[in-house]
Amino acid sequence: MRLVFAGTPEFARSALAQLHAVGHTVALVLTQPDRPAGRGMKLQASAVKQFALERGMPVAQPHGLRLDGKYAADAAQAQQAIAEAQADAMVVVAYGLILPQWVLDAFAEPGQWGCLNIHGSLLPRWRGAAPIHRAIEAGDSDTGVTIMQMDAGLDTGAMLLKESLPIAPDDTTASLHDRLAALGAQLVVRALADPRAWEPLTQSEQGVTYAHKIDKSEAAIDWRHSSAQIARRVRAFNPFPGATVQLQGEPLKVWGAEVWAGAPLPSHALPGTVLHADSQGIVVQTGEGALNVRVLQRPGGKRLTAAEFLRGFALTPGMAFGLPDVQAVD
Repeated sequence: MRLVFAGTPEFARSALAQLHAVGHTVALVLTQPDRPAGRGMKLQASAVKQFALERGMPVAQPHGLRLDGKYAADAAQAQQAIAEAQADAMVVVAYGLILPQWVLDAFAEPGQWGCLNIHGSLLPRWRGAAPIHRAIEAGDSDTGVTIMQMDAGLDTGAMLLKESLPIAPDDTTASLHDRLAALGAQLVVRALADPRAWEPLTQSEQGVTYAHKIDKSEAAIDWRHSSAQIARRVRAFNPFPGATVQLQGEPLKVWGAEVWAGAPLPSHALPGTVLHADSQGIVVQTGEGALNVRVLQRPGGKRLTAAEFLRGFALTPGMAFGLPDVQAVD
């Protein structure tokens, strides 16, 4: 099958690689423009672009797709490239641009199979930009991938395939991302192997939730929350943006933490107070229960276990981590 593929990050690269591996012809790849990245802030190609160029696939990087928008010239060039690709279908995975109606219409002719989207959740739960993060943050026991036919709404299209997988107690967004990317790649290959085999299923309006884009302001740990909430946020914000705390005026990132399950530590301490610290972790009072912090990072440094951190920081019971100026939203 001839395809147009639209995607940008590693999650999308996995699908593109699988489609290429099984023999589909990718006639055009759309991906986001190169962005500054790293300490030197040099322009860096997306994971999808790198894969496509290595295999000789045509690549277009429009800044926008609205024919009447700020980047109308880019959109017009993309429209021409899509028409020239003469593709049977379009696969969209974490592209980063909203598809206007003209794109959907370009794949709606008889004999074409429309625009298929790989979405990293069990729709209609977690429509939106950050379904993996939000599923972990909310404490969901499972998640999955939905292959849907795109329409003009935000992740509202009819579903073709859906498959779930459990969220492990120690899953971070990084680890869950990799498993969902592999699952999404498998499912889209199944969907395209015989498009006639799948009966589109309209999404229910019951149970709709929105996975709003992650903002760096959410990263600050609010010790007034429960230990379970904080532990989930640490996992959800790994690798981006990384949960942050303040200790004696120094900003730190927390990369590993869990609800304290050891012997009770009698205390009437305020949230944020250190109750115990040893090589196994730093136990901190929260609004409900205690949190065992196991992996931290100082500015410009590497990630340290609690044992490594304590060798360079004299942390004793009674010291306190700072509270954010504004209580974080649940």
